[in-house]
Amino acid sequence: MLNFQWPWLFSLLPLPLLIWLLWRPLQTQQFVAITVPFYQRLKESNIEHHQQSPATWLCRLAMIACWILLVIAAARPQWIGDAIKLPTQGRDLMLAIDVSESMKIADLELRGERTDRLSVLKQVMGRFIPRRQEDRIGLILFGSQAFLHAPLTFDHETVNQFLQESAIGLAGPNTAIGDAIGLAIQRLKDRPVSSRVLILITDGANTAGNIEPLQAAELAEKSQLKVYTIGVGANELMIDRGFGFGQRRVNPSADLDEATLTAIAEQTGGQYFRAADTNQLKEIYELLDELEPSEVDPEILRPQKSLIHWPLSLALLLSIFISFRQIQA
Repeated sequence: MLNFQWPWLFSLLPLPLLIWLLWRPLQTQQFVAITVPFYQRLKESNIEHHQQSPATWLCRLAMIACWILLVIAAARPQWIGDAIKLPTQGRDLMLAIDVSESMKIADLELRGERTDRLSVLKQVMGRFIPRRQEDRIGLILFGSQAFLHAPLTFDHETVNQFLQESAIGLAGPNTAIGDAIGLAIQRLKDRPVSSRVLILITDGANTAGNIEPLQAAELAEKSQLKVYTIGVGANELMIDRGFGFGQRRVNPSADLDEATLTAIAEQTGGQYFRAADTNQLKEIYELLDELEPSEVDPEILRPQKSLIHWPLSLALLLSIFISFRQIQA
C-alpha cells in the first residue's frame, strides 16, 4: 500500500494561495501620472486577452501541478509491501526416538485398534512438530547405536517426513540411551545455551552403546542441555495363554528403566513423563508446549520502496516546460 513518511507536509499545499491573497492588496495602489481617456477600455482588453490565452492557463496549471508534486515528494512517499514473517531464534529442539526392537510391541491403541508403540509415536509427533513453528528441530534415531537422521532445521515438514519413514530395527535391536544423549550434546554444543533442549523417548533400558546414560547426563548438565525424558508403553497387557486356557496379565513395560530416565531429567533441569497410553502421550506433548514455548512475538518485515523519484522527476519536467514557455513569451 502507499504510505507517506511525513504526511503533515501536505498542510503546505495552500501556501501559494495564502501568499497570493496577502500580496494582492499591495498591488491595488495605483499611481497614475497621466489620465488616459481610454485607459479603462485598454485595461479590460488586456485582461480579456490574458483570460482567453490557453498558453497562460496552461502555464498556471503547470505551476500548480509542480508545487503539488514537490509537496508530495517532500512528504516522502513509499510503497509498503505485504508483511513477511521472519524466522526468529526460538528453541533448538532435538528429538531422540527409540527405534529398537521393543518398539514393535502392540500395547497402545490408535483409532480403537491395538498398535505398536512406534506407530502411535509417529501419529502423536506428527501433530507436535508442526506446532513448533519458531523452533529449529532435529531428529536422532537410536537403537544399538544412535545416528542423526535430520539436522536442526526450520523445515518441519521434512523432519516429520523422516520420522514417518523411520522403521523399527533401523538402528539395531538394542537401546543406546547414553549414545543418543551424547550425540545430541555434540550437535547442540554450538547453539545458544538458553535454547538447547532434548526430548528423549524410549520404552526400555540402556543395553548398548559406548557411554552410560548417567554419565551422558553429567555431560549434558555441563553443556547446559536440558533433557526431557518420556517412557512409553502400557503398564499391563492381556495376552492369550493358548490352547483355550484363557488370558494372562503381563507388564509389557517391565524393562522400562524409569529410575534412570528420571535421574537424567532431574540432573539436566528437565522432567520425566510416563506415557502408558496414547492419551497420556498426547497430554505430555501439550505440556511440553507449555514448558518449552516457542517465541510469541515473531518478527514481521514489511518491505519499503521509496517512490520519491517519481514526483521529483515529474516536477522537473514541468519546470522545464514552464521555463520554455516563459522564454517564448
